[in-house]
Amino acid sequence: MKSMPQHLEPVNGRYVQMDDVEWADFPEALSEGGITWKLLNVSPEMGAWTAYYKCPKGSSFAPHVHIGPGEYFLTKGRMHVRGGTGEGGETAVAPGYGYEACNAKHVQTYFEEDSEFYMTFLGPLNFIDEDGKTVALVTWKDVQDAWEAATSR
Repeated sequence: MKSMPQHLEPVNGRYVQMDDVEWADFPEALSEGGITWKLLNVSPEMGAWTAYYKCPKGSSFAPHVHIGPGEYFLTKGRMHVRGGTGEGGETAVAPGYGYEACNAKHVQTYFEEDSEFYMTFLGPLNFIDEDGKTVALVTWKDVQDAWEAATSR
């Protein structure tokens, strides 16, 4: 019998030693500037996933909308969320915690200095173009597939 990928196995809990997980390139279609990440967990039963991101100075995520809420902990650096304080969003400074509500729209999430953060997403992210049309609807399964593709090279 073929075994299931680790992220799909039913669990009572999961522990990840983060130093043992290699960094992988985050998909360039969804970001700019060389962002890397570590997928720590997916939860198919909740449609959730958790990852840790390393974002070089000048990098950014493509515009997106949080279909479900998310929580983040900025462990290093500075992150302009929803355009930053000057654009009506937030400018997070490490160490800092943030909550993103359902339907939070991020026209720009930008890193003005080398930054790192941990985030749990509850539900998909809808990446959008400048007209607000869907470019990619990213679910826990898409995240897992992207991780497996990035780390199988």
